[in-house]
Amino acid sequence: MARVRPKIVFLTPPGGETEELKQLLSEHCEVVYAESLGPKDADAAYLIIPADPGNLGQTGLGDHERDVLLNSVGEALCLVTADGKLLWGNRMFDSIQDDIKQAVLMAAQEAAVSFEGLEYDPKAEPPMVRREIEIGTNRLYELRMTPMMVDGATGFGDRAVGVLRDISHAGAVRKKLKAVEQAGARLNRFDRDAVAKMNAVQRLRLLEERVTKSSKDILDYDQFSIRLLDDHTGRLEPVISVGFTQDAIDLELYPAEEGNGTIGYVAATGKPYICHDTTTDDRYLVGASEARSSLTVPLQVGEAIIGVLDIESKEVDAFDEQDVQYVMQFARFVAMALQTLNMLVVESSSTGAIITGRFEGELRAPLDDILRETEVMGTESTDPVAAAHIAKIRADVESIRSRLKNVAAGPNTVLGVEDLNCDKVDELLTGRRALVADDNDRIGSMIADVLGRRGCEVVLCKSGQDAINELEASAADGHKRFDFVISDISMPDRNGYEVFSVASRIVPEEAIILMTGFGYDPHHSIVRASQEGMRNVLYKPFQAARLIDEVHKAIRPPESA
Repeated sequence: MARVRPKIVFLTPPGGETEELKQLLSEHCEVVYAESLGPKDADAAYLIIPADPGNLGQTGLGDHERDVLLNSVGEALCLVTADGKLLWGNRMFDSIQDDIKQAVLMAAQEAAVSFEGLEYDPKAEPPMVRREIEIGTNRLYELRMTPMMVDGATGFGDRAVGVLRDISHAGAVRKKLKAVEQAGARLNRFDRDAVAKMNAVQRLRLLEERVTKSSKDILDYDQFSIRLLDDHTGRLEPVISVGFTQDAIDLELYPAEEGNGTIGYVAATGKPYICHDTTTDDRYLVGASEARSSLTVPLQVGEAIIGVLDIESKEVDAFDEQDVQYVMQFARFVAMALQTLNMLVVESSSTGAIITGRFEGELRAPLDDILRETEVMGTESTDPVAAAHIAKIRADVESIRSRLKNVAAGPNTVLGVEDLNCDKVDELLTGRRALVADDNDRIGSMIADVLGRRGCEVVLCKSGQDAINELEASAADGHKRFDFVISDISMPDRNGYEVFSVASRIVPEEAIILMTGFGYDPHHSIVRASQEGMRNVLYKPFQAARLIDEVHKAIRPPESA
């Protein structure tokens, strides 16, 4: 179907500055010149009249031509008196519904009355009153009123000219943006104490519930995915997916303009992207089930892109630029919520370490005093029983100091190692083969020591890639398979989820334990692994006894668990 070119009438002779404007408009419109308006111009979409002179009376227009001009304006015009009488309305004003017309007349009457009491200054801009008139829940109009100016008048008089515009669409946009803002505020309303007590899975589930509810209630979307940028690997890791296929979730995507789909493109450029038709857009890879169009926007905190929000629809061409505005605003709140959750957990861990460090400093002097007193008591007494008590006091003081240092170390230690009965035979662990992966030498060595003294053969890896290599090697040699795996989630090369993915193909999922400091899961490895069957998590710093309990649960036969 041929595209209709709108007609524009220049109410001025050809030539001058209008020629350049005509050339610009001619590419898209039919442009004609006219010295006066007639029936042949009734189909004109737009009229352009000279700005100077600015008086219709000086354009040479007759009464009929002025009527044609005023009726061709794409807005409702009216002339109202201070007592609410309609003196004149153009064709568009006459066509509006009676309830709208009555509301306009009431507002116009108020404006006309207000103009009567104003001081007249012929050199100043005439006053203007703006009113919004809402009819029902979906119709919104803007009325602009100015006093009618009469040549030679010394005051504004009792008449006002009104221009009425239908701003229902703009009003709906404004209302929806306000709803998005309110939803975003609720999204970011967290109880600091409650969040500090949550583990990684609980925190992300809380956010997922809020994002899902807001997406459905406010934006009317029910298929979306959130991927966050992993600073260690550079990958865009899926952390929340609603309605997406497993193939889409498993995609390995990076911020790149080519070869990484719409998600990689948006993460690389920071620009939103609309896929109007998934069957014809080469940039689209795979996403929600039966998706036919998508809208992808960046998740930003300040200038930094931390991830991507991808929304998909089963309808072709379901998104437009207005949707981009809504989703971009919503995405800012999602990014803020993710950042806030992580900051609260980091703050909690840092605060705990600071408080414990201060506590250790406060106790240092009293503990030193106790040791000095035991030295005095030891020199003044030769009683062997008293000497034994003194030795016990000294040992306890050293134990207190050691424990305070361990607690102050935060996630960099295992607590309560000295309390374990290392002489006890652990029949469940004796002869078992364990893989421990942690780039923190102290943690890895302490775990390996605890397990080794319980009879385990421990393979200690200092990186995620080393752990993956050991796991794959064990699969190739059936005599050296691992009975269980313990891995930190945050290592420089590979994260905990990647170790879990490989390990789950070699050992039972319940025999895999992931560790993280203070419930902080920057790559959301625990969340993703838990969705795929991982059950055991240790939050640093943990007690050595808790470590043994978790290992027992991981390797105990199901019928005896």
